Amino acid sequence: MEITESEPAPELPAEEEMALIRDITAAAEAHAKEGDIFFLITNRHICFLVDSNRWWQSWIDYVIHDLAGVPSNGSHHHEFGSNTPRRPGAIDNTNLLDDMASEVSDIQIELHDTLVEGRDYILLPQQVWEKLHSWYGGGPTLPRKAINTGLSQTDLAIEVYPLRLQLLLMPKGEQAVVRISKRVTVDELRKKACEVFDLVPDEVCIWDYYGRTKHALMDNLEKTLDDANIQMDQDILVEVTTDANGSLDGACMSSIQEDYFGSTSTYLMTNASKSGCLNENLASLCYGSRSYSSSLMQSQYLRSSSGDLDNVPGTVGMTTRGSPSGLTGLLNLGNTCFMNSAVQCLVHTPEFARYFREDYHCEINWHNPLGMVGELALAFGELLRKLWAPSRTPVSPRPFKTKLSRFAPQFSGYNQHDSQELLAFLLDGLHEDLNRVKHRPYLKSKDAEGRSDEEVADEYWANHIARNDSIIVDVCQGQYKSTLVCPVCGKVSVTFDPFMYLSLPLQFASTRSMTVVVFTCDGSAPPIPYTVSVPKQGRCRDLIQALSNACSLRNEERLLIAEIRSHRIHLILEDPVLQLSTIKDDDHLAVYRLPRLEKRASYVQFVHRREDLDLGNNSSSTSWKPYGVPLLAQISRNETVTGSDIHEMARKMLVPMFRNHVAQHSAVQSSLSTRTQSYHTDSSKFQLQLIDDSNTVIEQTDYAIRVPQSSVATVIFVNWSKLDLKKLNTNHLEHLPEVFKYAPPAKRTRGEPLSLYACLDAFLREEPLVPEEMWYCPRCKEQRQASKKLDLWRLPEVLVIHLKRFSFSRSTKHKLETFVNFPIHDLDLTNYIANKIPQRQTYELYAVSNHYGSMASGHYTAYIKLLDENRWYNFDDSHVSAINEEEVKSGAAYVLFYRRVGEADGAASNGTQSCVKRSRRSSQR
Repeated sequence: MEITESEPAPELPAEEEMALIRDITAAAEAHAKEGDIFFLITNRHICFLVDSNRWWQSWIDYVIHDLAGVPSNGSHHHEFGSNTPRRPGAIDNTNLLDDMASEVSDIQIELHDTLVEGRDYILLPQQVWEKLHSWYGGGPTLPRKAINTGLSQTDLAIEVYPLRLQLLLMPKGEQAVVRISKRVTVDELRKKACEVFDLVPDEVCIWDYYGRTKHALMDNLEKTLDDANIQMDQDILVEVTTDANGSLDGACMSSIQEDYFGSTSTYLMTNASKSGCLNENLASLCYGSRSYSSSLMQSQYLRSSSGDLDNVPGTVGMTTRGSPSGLTGLLNLGNTCFMNSAVQCLVHTPEFARYFREDYHCEINWHNPLGMVGELALAFGELLRKLWAPSRTPVSPRPFKTKLSRFAPQFSGYNQHDSQELLAFLLDGLHEDLNRVKHRPYLKSKDAEGRSDEEVADEYWANHIARNDSIIVDVCQGQYKSTLVCPVCGKVSVTFDPFMYLSLPLQFASTRSMTVVVFTCDGSAPPIPYTVSVPKQGRCRDLIQALSNACSLRNEERLLIAEIRSHRIHLILEDPVLQLSTIKDDDHLAVYRLPRLEKRASYVQFVHRREDLDLGNNSSSTSWKPYGVPLLAQISRNETVTGSDIHEMARKMLVPMFRNHVAQHSAVQSSLSTRTQSYHTDSSKFQLQLIDDSNTVIEQTDYAIRVPQSSVATVIFVNWSKLDLKKLNTNHLEHLPEVFKYAPPAKRTRGEPLSLYACLDAFLREEPLVPEEMWYCPRCKEQRQASKKLDLWRLPEVLVIHLKRFSFSRSTKHKLETFVNFPIHDLDLTNYIANKIPQRQTYELYAVSNHYGSMASGHYTAYIKLLDENRWYNFDDSHVSAINEEEVKSGAAYVLFYRRVGEADGAASNGTQSCVKRSRRSSQR
C-alpha cells in the first residue's frame, strides 16, 4: 500500500461540513454490513510519540465552536493569542504508523501495536473518510475491513490489526511477514503464500507452525484462520510437495517431531524466544520513547535485543560489578500491568530464579495431557532469563503473552484482568509442564478408621506427590486439614488436601449492618425501617433476634423474613440456621410481624398494582402494573376464609398508610398493662378492588374462598386507581431499602488496621457449607449442609497469600480499600499449624502485587525485595525505582509473597535440587 496524499477541495462553512458528515455517518451506520471499509484517522496525542497531531479532535473543535454561535464572515484565519479554533490543515495520520517496524518488515505500512480506539484514533465509514479527504487532503490512507464476529450478521467488528504471520518456506528456508484477516479461509492463506513465494497452489501444503512446532496440517481449506486457532505473530510453515498431482507426499506427512529447522525439542530448548524476536523489537520501539528520549538509544536497543542473550544461556543469570541484575522492567503491551506484576513476583522468587536459570529442560513433561507441551514453561523460563540479565533495558513480554493467550484465551486481547487469577493459572500451568511424573497412578485414599491425623496426612501427601511432583509443588504447595461434620447424624469426615495459595477474606469487624422494613399485619403501626448489627458469620436466627429487640416484639408475635423482587415475594427465609452470608448487600428484605399460631400457617400475599394507561393501537385501554412492596397475612391451615375476611385483612394492614388517618390510643386490658395504637379511616373514601390470580374479582361476601394448604403465598392483587393511590402515603411502599447501601469506605488510619492474623482467623473459622456445595453424608445417604473447619497442616517454602479485595453481588462489583497490617518480618504461623512440630513456622515478606484504583480501570505494580541487596524496589511496568521499606504496606496490597526463614530455612533447598537427581527419580515412574 502506498502512502498517498491528495490536494484539498475548496472550503465549505463549518456548519455545512458538520451537517454533511452527520448525515453521511447516520446513513452509513444504518446500513453497515460485513466487508464494509472503514478508515483510521488520528484522534489525539499518543503518549509514546513526540508528534502531538490530533486531527480529528481539531476538526470537532472547529465545527463545534462555529456552531456555538461565534460570528463568521467566511474567513478562517486565526489570530495569535485567540481562543477561536482554526480550520485544521491536511489530515496527518503519520503518528499512527510505526516507521521503524516497517523498515524491518516486508509490510509497507505498520501501525503502532498499542493504539486504542477513541483515544488514539477514530474509525470512519468509507463515505465519511472520502468526504473529509476530498475537503482536506492528506493521509496516509489506512483502510480496514468490517468482519463478522458472531452468529448474527449484525455482530460486526473492524479488524484494525489483521493477523501478522511469518511464513517459513521449506525446504528453501525463505521467510516473509504478511498481514491477513483472521476471517479468510485456509485456502486464501495458501494462495497468499504462493503469491509471496511464487509457487503453484496445488504443489503446496501449509502447517500451523506455532512455536516452530508442527501442530496441525491445515488441510481443511474452507476453515477460517480464526476457527483454525491461528494467533497473532505466529509462524506458518509452507512446504512444497514433489507430487505434481497435488496429493501430499512424504514431505507434508513427515514426522511431527522433525522439521527443516532441526528437531523440535532441540529448537525449543535453545531458541524458544527467537520466533518472537522481530515482533519483540517492534514492541520495544513502540514504548522506547516513553523511557528513552534519544533515537540513538532506540536503534541500539533494536540491534542488541534478545539475540545477544540467547547466545549465552549459561551466563544469563550472572552479574558483573556495577551492573545490577534483577532490576529490569517489563513493557506494558496495553493493559498488561496485571501480567507484569504477577510475573515479576514469580521471577523474583529465589527458588524459581535459580531453577529457571539452570538447565531445567530435562524436567519438561512433553506429553502431559494436562500441560502445554512445555511451551508455557519455556516461555516463562526465557522471560525470566532476560529479566535477570545484567541490563536494565525494559523487556517486551510479547512472546510470553502470545503463548499465554494461546493456552488461556481468557487472557487474550488487551483488557484488564486480575493478577491473582493469572498467578493461579501460571502456577498450575508451570506445574503441569514441569511435572516429573510421566505416568500418573490411580490412588484412592483410605478412610481414617481411627488412625492418627499424622499417619493419614502423610498418606494423603504421599498419594499427592505420586501424581504431582514439580518445582512448583516443592516450593509453593502446602496441605490443609479439612473437617466436615454432618448436622444431622454427627458423622465426622477428615481429609488432607493440597493448596497453592491462601485466599483470605478482609473482615475488619465481626459484625454486619443490615437494613430491613418491618410491616405489621394488624394495622398497629406503619412500615418502619430498622438497621441492626448482626454477626457476619451469623445465621437467620441472629437477624430475627436483633429485629425482635429493635421492634419490641411481643411473646405472642413472630417475625417472617422475605426477599422482595419485582414487587413480589421471591423467597421466604424460614430456616433459622440459614447463613446470613447468603443475603447479599443489594437484596431487598421485608419483615412481616405476624401472630404466633398453634397450627401451621398458610400465607396470603397482597401484591399492589397501579393503573397504567396503554395508548397503543390508536385506542386507549387500562392495564395494571405491579407496584411497591407486597403485604403478607397468614391464616391457619384448614381455616375457612371468606371474601369479607380477605378484604378485612387488606384494610387492616393498609389503614396506617393512609395520609389522613385518625389515631386513637386505648388501653387494652390484660395481665400486663400494655398500651397499643389503633388506626381508623373513613372506608367510604376509597374503594378496595381485590383480584385473585385467575383475574376474578373477590367480593365482600360470606362465600368461602379456598386457600391451598401447600401454598406459601397465595397471590391476591390490590388494584389501585390513580385517585385512591394519591390518598396513600406511598413512601412506605415505594422505597424498600437495600440490605446495605454501599459507599466507598473512609480511608482507614494506621491506628486501626485490620491485622493479617485476623484475616487468617476468619479464613480458618468453622462455618456451614454454602447450599451449592452440599456434602453427601455416607451415614445419612443424603446431601447435607455440613459445617466445615479448615486447619493448616503443612506449610510450603513460599507462602502466597491472596487478600480478597473484590466483592461481587448480582448487580455490582466493589473493591475493598481496607488497609491490612501485614508483617514484613517474622510472620509467625506456629500457632496456626494443627500438626504440632518443634520448629517455629516464620516467614519473611519479599514481594507484593499491588492493585490501585477501581476494578475496571485499575493499575497493578509490584513491590519486590532483592535479597542480595536487602532493598525494596517498585516495579511499575518498565519503570523500576527504589523505595523505603515503610512504603511497602498500603491499602493497595493484593497478593503477598512470603518465604520461610529461621530454623526451617534449610528445607528450602528441596525445591532447587539438581536436575540430575530429579531425572533419576522421574525415570522410575
